[in-house]
Amino acid sequence: MALVTTTEMFKKAYQGGYAIGAFNVNNMEIIQGITEAAGELKSPLILQVSAGARKYANHAYLIKLVEAALEVNDIPIALHLDHGADFEICKSCIDGGFTSVMIDGSHHDFKTNMEITKKVVEYAHDKGVVVEGELGQLAGVEDDVNVSAENASYTDPDQVQEFVERTGVDSLAIAIGTSHGAFKFKPGQKPQLRFDILAEIEKRLPDYPIVLHGASSVSQEYVKQIQQYGGNLADAIGIPEDMLRQAAKSAVCKINIDSDLRLAFTAGVRKALVEKPEAFDPREYLKVARGNIKSLVEHKIKHVLGSDGAV
Repeated sequence: MALVTTTEMFKKAYQGGYAIGAFNVNNMEIIQGITEAAGELKSPLILQVSAGARKYANHAYLIKLVEAALEVNDIPIALHLDHGADFEICKSCIDGGFTSVMIDGSHHDFKTNMEITKKVVEYAHDKGVVVEGELGQLAGVEDDVNVSAENASYTDPDQVQEFVERTGVDSLAIAIGTSHGAFKFKPGQKPQLRFDILAEIEKRLPDYPIVLHGASSVSQEYVKQIQQYGGNLADAIGIPEDMLRQAAKSAVCKINIDSDLRLAFTAGVRKALVEKPEAFDPREYLKVARGNIKSLVEHKIKHVLGSDGAV
């Protein structure tokens, strides 16, 4: 099966009341764990690559790893650029085999954001590639994305229709209370998604796919495991999974997950090395990390996204 765009995925997700998981990838083991889980559960999948991942693993390596996963797993997979900062990186990914790109102009003013997004959309659509835009800014740190709490802003529902109509963008990432990174909320602080904003956006954009970034739940199992095996990681609280499941039943067709993957992978490596300090074969500890990734993705597909059996 060849790589696909997200167009049909999102149509089916919207109608079926579930969301597609967009999981960030950085190496072979992460790709294997994600795709094995999705393949066994017959779930469509988005593998997404950040600018940081492209710098670390190299564009060519990532493309070939994803192509290998397509040969092994009989499920639809889209390859997506996460948080493209400008036209040039979006163009590079479009020309380099990605089927979907995100242009993140949310740090610009509304007019400039529309102009940049429209430019990417025109180039991408000419190549058969779909585009995700963003309105509103999420707080937090993730790779090259760094937004302070003071500069974060909710998406304004009054702007979404004009933005989509004037840019032609295929999906829209919105800010309703999620945030990037593992440290979203302090212990004792209650996370809350603005479902009122989401409902207003749905009214203005009927049957239109919405995206949530910064939607990791920060699994306490893996946080505690990292701490148990010597990691200096503070307690953190993520987005409650019941809130994410509620969002997935609405217009939210794509939910991004990155920090949970990092926590699961790191916990596996730390556990393996502490329990077998004599180990020097990378396969021994990477196998454990890969197993954690697979278990985490299985859980997300079944209990958060609701996309199992959708293929």
